[in-house]
Amino acid sequence: MKLSLEIVAVALAAIRANAMRSILTTLGIVIGISAVIAMVSLGEGAQQRVEEQIALLGANVLTVNPGQSIFGGIRGGSSARLTLDDAKALKAEGAGVMTVAPGASSRSQIEYLRNNSNNEVFGTWPAYFDMYTLEVELGRLFTEGEIEGRRRVAVLGYSVPEELDTPAPLLLGKTIQVNGQPFEVIGILEENGGTQWFRPDDRVFVPASTAIYRVFGGRDRLGNIYVSALNDDMMDDAYSVVDRTLRREHRILPGAEADFNVNNAADLIESRSETSQTFALLLAGIAGVSLLVGGIGIMNIMLVSVTERTREIGVRKALGATKRAILFQFLVEALVLCTLGGMFGIAFGIGAAEVISRVAEWETVVAMDAVWAALGFSVAIGLFFGIWPAQRASRLDPIDALRYE
Repeated sequence: MKLSLEIVAVALAAIRANAMRSILTTLGIVIGISAVIAMVSLGEGAQQRVEEQIALLGANVLTVNPGQSIFGGIRGGSSARLTLDDAKALKAEGAGVMTVAPGASSRSQIEYLRNNSNNEVFGTWPAYFDMYTLEVELGRLFTEGEIEGRRRVAVLGYSVPEELDTPAPLLLGKTIQVNGQPFEVIGILEENGGTQWFRPDDRVFVPASTAIYRVFGGRDRLGNIYVSALNDDMMDDAYSVVDRTLRREHRILPGAEADFNVNNAADLIESRSETSQTFALLLAGIAGVSLLVGGIGIMNIMLVSVTERTREIGVRKALGATKRAILFQFLVEALVLCTLGGMFGIAFGIGAAEVISRVAEWETVVAMDAVWAALGFSVAIGLFFGIWPAQRASRLDPIDALRYE
């Protein structure tokens, strides 16, 4: 044990004696590890952000989009239609399996007193708010009676009062103008945040029937129909109900190509997961090349060190040092250099991720698995690339080593 500690002390002393060379030797490992940590943090942050956004879209929500019109088996250029009757048919057929909400939207001019803004007016049913966990902060949602009566009532997203330069409580119960038509504000939603695809805070929600027949000029055309399975186990049943019902409503035979598309946020998650795996493999390749170059640099410097210290090795062998002791000494030097390089690389990588997050405002997440893997990999590099120089040093003949100039 004492001998091993002495060998370690000799190895550390040799590193300190050539401090600048040791720093330059570890530079390749430091750069490689820090680049990997920073890039993996960016990838993890991007993946987490997208998964959060997809979660806001509703993992158990199916979105039905109009496809292309089909005439005599030939796909036409104009989009097929989804209508309120389609939504009502889905609601009737899917009772006990799913909830349904139509979606019809268009940007419109919103006015209150002398203030105005341009917002998306979104016609839907109350079930939509439950699907996406949109909670009312003030007031209430519209009722079935207001939907059937095509009443001019509106629920404002969280940001709309600010855009109209009016405190939210003062807007509740007041009348705003939507495309020049009076609408009573009956509710204001809590802040949601949303995503690049889904921003309820900026919307003005009205009954679907009111939107279609009073705001959008009477065109019974929906942009989407949203279907939420009552639980995850009913997703397949909900999909079957949607396909069967819309085929019947659109008079499309079973097996024929449909004029509508059904998308699921889970598909986006799966697609994103595949992309992330590809990105992870790419990062692994880059990391492998960077660390390979760093490892070769360490091996070269250790070989140079063996050559420079040939007489020292000869003296130690003449004084009784064994091959094993010489091998252990040079192996410890390589391990210490790589481990220190790995630790500094991790520190610089975490720092770089933090700087990127603050300066570029990109979300980064430092994965501890990546940190431990990087440290373990740097130790493995020290072992792998330190063995040959260490063996070369241990095999030197003491007489030849003492004669070396």
